[in-house]
Amino acid sequence: MPLFSNPFRARWDAMSVQSKAVLLVSTGSMTLVAMAIVIKQLGSRLPATEILFFRSAVGFLFVLPFFWRNPMEPLRTKRHGAHLIRGILGTLGNLCFFWTVAHMLLADAVALQFSRPLFMLPLAVLFLGETAGLRRSLIVAVGFLGILLYARPFTAGFDANVLVGAAGAIFSCWVVICIKWLARTEPTRVIMFYYSFWTSVFALIPALVWWVTPTPVEIAMLVAVGVLGIYGQGLVTYGYTMAEAGVLVTLDYSRVVYAAILGYLLFGEIPGPWNFAGMALIIAASLYLVMSERKPKPPTVAGP
Repeated sequence: MPLFSNPFRARWDAMSVQSKAVLLVSTGSMTLVAMAIVIKQLGSRLPATEILFFRSAVGFLFVLPFFWRNPMEPLRTKRHGAHLIRGILGTLGNLCFFWTVAHMLLADAVALQFSRPLFMLPLAVLFLGETAGLRRSLIVAVGFLGILLYARPFTAGFDANVLVGAAGAIFSCWVVICIKWLARTEPTRVIMFYYSFWTSVFALIPALVWWVTPTPVEIAMLVAVGVLGIYGQGLVTYGYTMAEAGVLVTLDYSRVVYAAILGYLLFGEIPGPWNFAGMALIIAASLYLVMSERKPKPPTVAGP
C-alpha cells in the first residue's frame, strides 16, 4: 500500500531518498510535539494514568492487524517474563513523561525526554559490557550538570518535577535494554504487541482508582493522543531507516525547538535563563553521544 495516495504519490516518488527521510523525520517530530500539546491540555483535568491507558489501548488496536494471518503468534512466545518487565518499565517511563508535560513547561519536558543518552551510557557499560571512554564520560557529566541546572536542588527554585523527568529517562533506558534482549529471539511485532498490552493493563488499574469521566471532546482528544503517538513514532522510525542517522538526529531533536515555540504561542510559556542553560547542556551532550557512536545505526526514537 503506498505511503501517499494520488496526487501526492507522483511527487513522493520524484523525491530523493534523503529528502524523503528529512520529510518523514521532520513531520514525525512535529506530530509527537502535537501529541504532547494534547497531553498537556488533558493533563489539567485528567490523571496521567488515564491518558496513558487510552494512549496504549489505541496503540494496541493498531498492532492487532499485524496478526490477522497468524493470531496465535504472540501466545507462542517463551519470554513472557521479559515482556512483562518491559511493560512495567514502559508504563513507569510514560507516566513520568506525561506528568512532566502536564506540570512543566512544554519545552522543558521534551528536553528532559531527550536526556536518555546520558543515562544510557552508564547503564550500557554496567549491563551490556560496552565501554565509555574518558571523553564520553565527561560529556555525560556535562549533561547531568544540565539536569541540575533545571532542578536547582540547592536553591529556593527547586523543581522536583525535573527528577520525575529524569526518572522517566532512566526507565526509558531500561526499556531499550529490554528491547535489545528481546530482539534476539522475538519479532518486532510481538514486542510491540506485548508492550501495548501490558502498558494498557498497568495504566488501567490506577486509572480506575483515580478515574475522571472524560467529556466527549476529551475522549476525542484521548484517541488523538494514541493516533498521533503511533504515527509520529512510525514516521520518525521509518525516516531513520532511509538515510544516515547523523543527518536526521538533529531534526528529531528539533522537537525541543517546536515545543518551545508552541509552548509560548499556545500557553504563554517563556523558559527562564536556568531553563535555557540546562536545555542547552542536555541537548548538546545528548546529541554528541548519539552522533559519536562507533557504529552508525538509527537511534531509538525518544518518546512515549
